[in-house]
Amino acid sequence: MIPVKKLEEIVRSIGEIDQALCDSAVISDSRKVQSLNKERSDKLPLVECFNEWREVAKQVREDKEALEDPELGPLAREELPELEGRLAELERKIHLLLLPKDPNDERNTILEIRSGTGGEEAALFAADLLRMYSRYAERRGWKVELMTTSEASAGGLKEAIALVSGNNVYSSLRYEGGVHRVQRVPETEAQGRVHTSTATVAVLPEADEVDVEIDESDLKIDIAAASGPGGQAVNTTNSAVQITHIPSGLMVQCQDERSQHKNKSKALKVLRSRLLELEQRKQHDAIRDERRGMVGSGERSEKIRTYNFPQNRITDHRVGLTLHKLDKVIGGDIEEIIEAVRTHDQAERLKNMHGNDSSST
Repeated sequence: MIPVKKLEEIVRSIGEIDQALCDSAVISDSRKVQSLNKERSDKLPLVECFNEWREVAKQVREDKEALEDPELGPLAREELPELEGRLAELERKIHLLLLPKDPNDERNTILEIRSGTGGEEAALFAADLLRMYSRYAERRGWKVELMTTSEASAGGLKEAIALVSGNNVYSSLRYEGGVHRVQRVPETEAQGRVHTSTATVAVLPEADEVDVEIDESDLKIDIAAASGPGGQAVNTTNSAVQITHIPSGLMVQCQDERSQHKNKSKALKVLRSRLLELEQRKQHDAIRDERRGMVGSGERSEKIRTYNFPQNRITDHRVGLTLHKLDKVIGGDIEEIIEAVRTHDQAERLKNMHGNDSSST
């Protein structure tokens, strides 16, 4: 069953938008035009899907009526299974398009990767994850800009924060937040024993300045010489910036740029995104119980995935998906996993949808 009345209202609203876009008073207001065009483009896929559903539903009705006809009956019986399958597919698509969209889905993303338990191996795994996401971003045509990194020995990373920008970045990466576990034999392991290490990934929607207002008087800004592994200075100027947001206690460091101004700008960008996440978490607390059955909560303490190198196996624990192509996944081919988690999430959200106000034709 689909909400026919609601869909008919959306069809009418598209007509009203088209009419408004012909109004000279509206045309002269560029912001209004932009807003109406966005609303129209958001609704159009649903309207097109609903129009196709109506056409297929009409064909199904006609075929059912023709079943008893000696001439048309055989043809109708042959056509019906395919038409009914298409109708069911369109109904599912309509329900998915009706799911409330996360306002963050189209935003760019701050990706934070940190080594967890496991010492040097954990740091090496954190570097592997950064490469994995960078290669995935390259496949998608996204841009990855490193905001700050803290290197460990042997080419590992204690921490890396990157801004990933492009089309619908957050909607794809949002499910990557959590604890990632790796099982492999370290190069230094003489006995060939498998070690288990972890790294954490946090995925934050990038905040615009209008989303989060920061009072300069709430900030404590410290400047120092940037340092590399072991504490050695990486340049001789005082360019490293550490910003503490006093009301929340959040602290951000940035030292990758030689310019103090650029480091401060990057640090503020990360701080805004963390403050936005903090505010959105507070807003979501009230409905957390309703969402417990969905795919994780995005909490960083959750173990979401295991990367087993000896078996070339990767398992996503949230959906029970296991693939034996870890070499490809670690090389950036993670679309199948992301799609599986997204599909599971959508299915759970559909189950939890209430109040269908409609009847089907």
